Amino acid sequence: MADIVINHRVGSTRGAGGLYNRYDGLSVPWDERAVTSDTGGHGNPSTGEAFSGVSNIDHTQEFVRNDLKKWLKWIRDDIGFDDFRFDFAKGYKPEFVKGYIKAAEPDFTVGEYWDTCSYVGSGTELDYNQDHHRQRIINWIDRTGGLAAAFDFTTKAILQEAVKRREWWRLRDSEGRPPGVMGMWPSRAVTFVENHDTGSTQAHWPFPSDLVMQGYAYTLTHPGIPIIFYDHFFDWGNAIQDGILKLMAVRKKQGLHSRSAIEILKANNAFYAAVIGGSVCVKIGDGFWKPDGINWELATWGDKYAVWQKVQP
Repeated sequence: MADIVINHRVGSTRGAGGLYNRYDGLSVPWDERAVTSDTGGHGNPSTGEAFSGVSNIDHTQEFVRNDLKKWLKWIRDDIGFDDFRFDFAKGYKPEFVKGYIKAAEPDFTVGEYWDTCSYVGSGTELDYNQDHHRQRIINWIDRTGGLAAAFDFTTKAILQEAVKRREWWRLRDSEGRPPGVMGMWPSRAVTFVENHDTGSTQAHWPFPSDLVMQGYAYTLTHPGIPIIFYDHFFDWGNAIQDGILKLMAVRKKQGLHSRSAIEILKANNAFYAAVIGGSVCVKIGDGFWKPDGINWELATWGDKYAVWQKVQP
């Protein structure tokens, strides 16, 4: 997967205003017209949220779009990257992403549409209702023509708050669905516990470090397209890696996928429980619970989580 950073790019030489807004000597030798007017260039205003402190690329310029399409096709066809990740996707219109995908035809595309959640009280407590946050991500996906998936930041926000505060009721929205993008467009929801911005050395928005396995017990058993954070798998020790591998094995063995059906059985102050795909049950939290019936076997468990799978006749 190639990380496509085409919202903001530092230029190679200084141009208007003494800023690095020219790209002389590069494969795309753009001048100040390729930079938005609100970030020091001679182009049009940004079509999304400006990324401060650096030149933002003006995607309204036809020559910019044509050059980027050629470059993306080169990345795809000559270099061999099958998949794209569009960085800071809220910096420019999603319709441009749609055009780039159609031109380069990657196998899979995901956009980083990281938006601000809704908070209550003093501004530090996450609001239960994140429907508007979820809808903004869904709108972005829709405007790409459904060609791109998006990182499910709504699920990330709610899941880590539920785990940290033991407020498992957060994991069911007002209509009984998972409260993230996963609950409305699961085939386009890339779920995650942590990434290089939220955790690792940057730690802008970290998941509680001692509770990450509860996070994976959720994402790896649920609909959506779950991903594993490199640091967790390779750098956090054998116990974490082994726990993740066991959850992955259950998902694979039981054939869970991005569109698997889910029924949330409990979501209260004591625990969260759900059945996924009719063949996997998960419980997260302090309270005691196990699935009804004799056709379930305990597949894997850890600190405050357990996963059962259906016994095959």
